[in-house]
Amino acid sequence: MEHQALLDATGLLCPEPVMMLHVEMRKIGPKDILKVIATDPSTTRDIPKFCQFLGHKLIDQEQDEDTYFYWIEKKEA
Repeated sequence: MEHQALLDATGLLCPEPVMMLHVEMRKIGPKDILKVIATDPSTTRDIPKFCQFLGHKLIDQEQDEDTYFYWIEKKEA
């Protein structure tokens, strides 16, 4: 899946991935897609809640062994 920005949060534990996600979402434009790579299992709960709470669209999420991938579309301004 195509994306405009990448956040590599591998090796980081809660709450760092979501804190970094807040920062990265501010950097990209409306409708841009941010790909997140994480290794903390709590992101499977935290990232969907983050998107729901702030109105961003979680386009897709996948897991490959101990690595989690998310594609998030920033909401329109």
